[in-house]
Amino acid sequence: MKLRNARVLLIGAAGGIGRHLARGLLQAGARACLVALRDEELETLGDFLGETADHACFLAADVTAEGDRNACVQAMLEHFGGIDILINLAGINAFACYEEQTPQSIERIMSVNAVAPMLVTHAVLPHMLRQGAGQIVNVGSTFGSIGFSCFTAYSSSKFALRGFSQALRRELAGSGVQVTYVAPRGVDTPLNPPQVYAMAKEVKMAFDKPEWVAREILQTIEKGDKEKYIGFPESLFARINGILPGVVDGSLKKQNDVMRKYAAVGGKH
Repeated sequence: MKLRNARVLLIGAAGGIGRHLARGLLQAGARACLVALRDEELETLGDFLGETADHACFLAADVTAEGDRNACVQAMLEHFGGIDILINLAGINAFACYEEQTPQSIERIMSVNAVAPMLVTHAVLPHMLRQGAGQIVNVGSTFGSIGFSCFTAYSSSKFALRGFSQALRRELAGSGVQVTYVAPRGVDTPLNPPQVYAMAKEVKMAFDKPEWVAREILQTIEKGDKEKYIGFPESLFARINGILPGVVDGSLKKQNDVMRKYAAVGGKH
């Protein structure tokens, strides 16, 4: 999918990756509706984008709500006359021992990270099918291929997003609508609390810069890849875990103890 003149709906545009992705889309000539949860986030995003924001519309929306999802679609139709690319980027995380997480936190993580992207896609898909073309881009995580302790709810949500992407891709084969799943490893964004970085330093977990990840996502969209795993060796471990999960169990045993130690610091989530 060429980005120049593409009509893009970007969910989660104000986050660490999102703002760089928004700038990259607009610099490439795309016309985009940039969606974030709060108006103040959009104001900060507008300042970050500068003059490139002239080719965008901004919308504050909670895509876990049906009315707000419909508003996103309506904004695309009113401003641009259709939708060529949907990017489901919005996500939340919690680093905690599973037994210490609140039911509300678990439900919210699953709702934002898995259910909302499915329902936004459901709202957008009829428009893409009528025009016989489109691209749905779901941004997951290597945690959606490797289940990490103390990220149990987050990993579960990303496993669900990966499964949804794979199943829908097969269902839409021949329709002209593509489904792309992109899985970064750890990304250096405000989404991560301090104890995550302390843990990562001890277990030598790498984090990528959000602007680099955004460039990788844009390249993946233009190439039309079905799947893209960003970061090595995590991308390799994701493949190994799919074939030999017992091998990964053993390699993560010591790391699990370290993760539980730092997760306990954060208290209940």
